[in-house]
Amino acid sequence: MITFTVRLKACLPPAIRSLILQRKPNIRHVSGMAGGLRPASVVVLHRSLAPAFEKFCQANSGPLPLLGLREPDTWSLPALNAVPDPRMCFPPCPAGELLFILQDPAPAPPPLWERMDFTLLWVTPLPGLLTLTALCCKAGSPRFLKYELGACTGSLTSLEEYTEQLGDMVAFFLDCGFSPEAALEKVGLPTGDSVGHGPVGAYKQATNCCCTRRYCDSGCPENSQIFSCPMAVLPDISEISYVDHYFIITKTTVPCAAMAGFCCPLVVTMRPIPKDKLEKLVQATCSVGNKGQPIHIGDPELLGIKDLSKPDYGDPVACQPGDVPVFWPSQMTSLEAVSSCKTPLAFTSAPGCTVMTNLKDTEAPAGCLTPEGIPEVHRISQDPLHYSMASASAVRKIRELESIIAVDPGHRGIGHLLCRDELLRASLSLSHAHAVLVTTGFPTHFNHQPPEETDGPPGAMALAAFLQALGKPVSMIVDLRAVSLFENLVEEAVEQGVLKTQIPILTFQGGSAGAAQAFLCKDGDPKSPRFDHLVAIERAGRAADGNYYNARKMNIKHLVDPIDDLFLATQKIPGISSTGVGDGGNELGMGKVKEAVKRHIRNGDVIACDVEADFAVITGVSNWGGYALACALYILNSCEVHRRYLRKAVGPSRVPGEQNWTQALPSVAKEEKMLGILARHKVRSGVSGIVGMEVDGLPFHGTHAQMIQKLVDVTTVRV
Repeated sequence: MITFTVRLKACLPPAIRSLILQRKPNIRHVSGMAGGLRPASVVVLHRSLAPAFEKFCQANSGPLPLLGLREPDTWSLPALNAVPDPRMCFPPCPAGELLFILQDPAPAPPPLWERMDFTLLWVTPLPGLLTLTALCCKAGSPRFLKYELGACTGSLTSLEEYTEQLGDMVAFFLDCGFSPEAALEKVGLPTGDSVGHGPVGAYKQATNCCCTRRYCDSGCPENSQIFSCPMAVLPDISEISYVDHYFIITKTTVPCAAMAGFCCPLVVTMRPIPKDKLEKLVQATCSVGNKGQPIHIGDPELLGIKDLSKPDYGDPVACQPGDVPVFWPSQMTSLEAVSSCKTPLAFTSAPGCTVMTNLKDTEAPAGCLTPEGIPEVHRISQDPLHYSMASASAVRKIRELESIIAVDPGHRGIGHLLCRDELLRASLSLSHAHAVLVTTGFPTHFNHQPPEETDGPPGAMALAAFLQALGKPVSMIVDLRAVSLFENLVEEAVEQGVLKTQIPILTFQGGSAGAAQAFLCKDGDPKSPRFDHLVAIERAGRAADGNYYNARKMNIKHLVDPIDDLFLATQKIPGISSTGVGDGGNELGMGKVKEAVKRHIRNGDVIACDVEADFAVITGVSNWGGYALACALYILNSCEVHRRYLRKAVGPSRVPGEQNWTQALPSVAKEEKMLGILARHKVRSGVSGIVGMEVDGLPFHGTHAQMIQKLVDVTTVRV
């Protein structure tokens, strides 16, 4: 058997002719022969289900990109010279024949096959409609699946015997034009033909064929020949297969947006990608727009896929060391959708069989992509492995926020603690979180009541407010002695519009070895976390000796509950991430930069927090870190690249309450109210001990108000 690793699309017609006439080629990736035209899979349903299925496709456009539909009474065959229909356009050809164009088409007038740019065409009969189907499977193999009451009851090579039933059915055409193969080639990765994997579906040569050969009389060059096979078999070709050979297709537990009887899980296709090629691969998908972007990168269990070695469709593909699983939505979702509606009769394309439309695939010219459309990939978790995506424009804005809050008004030396992109990765992780636990409270004024300072609570409230706007459950955990204070702060924040609704106030006293896991997880089960992201904003952090110190090396352990244990526990519970926000190195989470704290921060050798978070956001004033996280979440959730990735390309692209996001951002007015609430409760500035409009010895009007406005301006500006 001869294996050709080149795509047929790259071959000139004489070369393809030569391959065909050799009668022994193993032709693969026939989707590449379409010359830029969009292939489509077909779903045929009773007309009563058509409105619901159309809405279902529109609500789940990632796996079900609807190109168009045809009602039985609107099917037609346009004239050869007519302007192509934007949905489908077909020539007058005999139904059920397999055509081979074995010669270059004449230059003028352009015959059909030049306009369609096909070499192999399949003519499939539907009532009143002749559809050209790219040769995706060996002739004689199934081209349709038949569904009855939700069960696949058989495969068909023709729908001819169902002509009467099809008179009341509607055909839907779903875009199958995207294949990761082109992106793989751009970054120098092997495609299916070159990796040595066997074909998913191989079709052996048919026998007893009554093929005929005739000379073309429709404008082809002299001596051009067409093979015509009324039995729908291939003449003398040993093996042709369609399916991508280095991809698997499998169901997830991610639900598609349900619509009037259509309710099914998302189906995805996966390809393992070497880690060092990941960024280039994702950016290579930009040329085809959103439909080429992955919907998940990382651990398959995050999609509910337990075992990649047992795909629902096709053969398994093994990930090699250093590979990262990359997932795209699959049009196989349509099979699950048809099964879910349990209609008495329906048909779909068989896996690997497509029809060709006259719609051209659109590929953006190199250099013409805007920053809003170029995706970047960033790892947000190692266990489980999880990457997120955002546009280059969104990433640039968040990096600007990080730079803005990194100023050092107290001259503490925090510049030595800075780590690039901690704000970016923390906000990406928070954007994926389902439930967030926020903690704050630094009792630096141990001789006063309350001992808390004004840095921390405003930033925590600002972050909580935006998490609420995103619809994420958020709770706050504080020291037991401070519960009454924080309950009052939250209540008044709601009354004055700083918060939308109440935040549950929790406490943790520690105790047994498993207390932290029992607190964080339902019934103590690490596979069922109650929270999947913890955030500490200006929260006293435990030092290496087990004590807690303020900046002046005063031990305040007697005022601090062991909330650090929760952060330590997250390091052993896959799926829970943590962020620490600090401005001096003695805050919870700053253990990630403790060596730098010991070297560069005054009293750092004593006060440095020993407990690290996954992400350490360093800022001149910790409140600013809370504001920046809220702003970064606004940027990400306003980014189409990130939002599509977040929703796995299913469900509506716009979300309820989105119009209120701007109002949920920090503002000078809201933060002034929050600081006023703290002053009424006698909470003092951290540096000076003053009760009033001051944080860390810096006046609100001027320093903090300017910082808030600058962050909001960067966040909301339209590029």
